[in-house]
Amino acid sequence: MTQSTAPAVPSTDPVVAELLQSVVDVARAIFGAQAGSILLLDHQSFELVFQAVSGQGQEFLIGRRFPAGQGIAGWVAGSGEPMIVDDLRRSASFDRTVAESTGYVPDALMAAPLIHGGRILGVLEVLDPAPGPLRTGLLPELELLALFARQAAVALRVALDGSTTVLGTDERDRAVRLLTEVQRLIGDRGDW
Repeated sequence: MTQSTAPAVPSTDPVVAELLQSVVDVARAIFGAQAGSILLLDHQSFELVFQAVSGQGQEFLIGRRFPAGQGIAGWVAGSGEPMIVDDLRRSASFDRTVAESTGYVPDALMAAPLIHGGRILGVLEVLDPAPGPLRTGLLPELELLALFARQAAVALRVALDGSTTVLGTDERDRAVRLLTEVQRLIGDRGDW
């Protein structure tokens, strides 16, 4: 994954802020999680920055930064691969110090990279997802989170580019395919 050509993290664009908040709110609702967050990668400082938070910590985490090489979010941003950890006490990748500094230490989390055009834009995290139908099959729920993160990354890329034009046919078709796949996966899980 290329990490050098993406812009720095946006700070006050209300369209981007609304988009990111919507994404994290929906992700939290889908998984019945205690909290969710989107951290964008600031390519200039190589830090992850909380840009949207839902649930625990939403009052004070926006704008908070930490080195992109730390913790599970850092691993996901560096590897470009999603991850589920059901018991964070046993995870060597979990940076408890970073979690404690946020005021919320989860027991479990799911994280997926926000990738568009081969560039890592950031990480979508869902903290302490609820037990239930989604928690019985780890691979399918990880696929759902990854698909949702890919869809969010397409929308984020458009917002970051400041594009007011209509998406090209290929990109629009890709977004429709991703939405259809997410809807299929959600439909396979029964009624919400």
